[in-house]
Amino acid sequence: MRRSTSTTGGHIVARYASRQGHLTRRLFQLYAGLALYGVSSALLVRSGLGLEPWNVLHQGLSGRTGLSMGVVLTLVGAAVLLLWIPLRQRPGLGTVSNVLVIGAAMDATLAVVPDAHALAVRVPLMAAGIVLNGAATGLYIAARFGPGPRDGLMTGLNRRTGVSVRLVRTAIEIAVVVTGFVLGGTVGVGTLLYAVTIGPLAQLFLRLFAVPPASDGSTVVAAGQPRRAILPS
Repeated sequence: MRRSTSTTGGHIVARYASRQGHLTRRLFQLYAGLALYGVSSALLVRSGLGLEPWNVLHQGLSGRTGLSMGVVLTLVGAAVLLLWIPLRQRPGLGTVSNVLVIGAAMDATLAVVPDAHALAVRVPLMAAGIVLNGAATGLYIAARFGPGPRDGLMTGLNRRTGVSVRLVRTAIEIAVVVTGFVLGGTVGVGTLLYAVTIGPLAQLFLRLFAVPPASDGSTVVAAGQPRRAILPS
């Protein structure tokens, strides 16, 4: 009887340790991905060759308000999150962390990486920004802690209107690019390259950073991940 009780206790301890290790890995991926996303966005800013769609808007607003891009990104993310209320979307840890972490990481990187003037420097910065953004996307989404505020807006509109996610995403991103460009945001070859490469890059890194289920089959923390991966932006 003692041996049986000891064995059962050992299984419980091992299962708990496995669950904790699984959660630790997911949390690490979440915050590493969000921080790397901010870094990659800052590199695209310093390249001066074009930004991701939402950052075109953030840069335009930053120029008009005098606020840093990171602060604008955070405020816009919070505003978009408010739009979840009528859409009946439920935020997760990843959603709130997205609002808080990416902007801070972006401003920290912009503070230490100077503007690039030579094309021989700007092109590698652009390429590094796009590839790192794909890696960040894979890390963040694979952690399964819920979508970012902009992604949730897209999936929420899809659910409420019946319009496809692809069409909703395209319409929103065209709107933010045009608005950001009018406000002074940078649109260029980097914007185009980002648009055509981020999907394949994200898919590659999603497979690379996929987190297997915990050994007992649980997911440790409910995530509310959408059925289809929607790239954060």
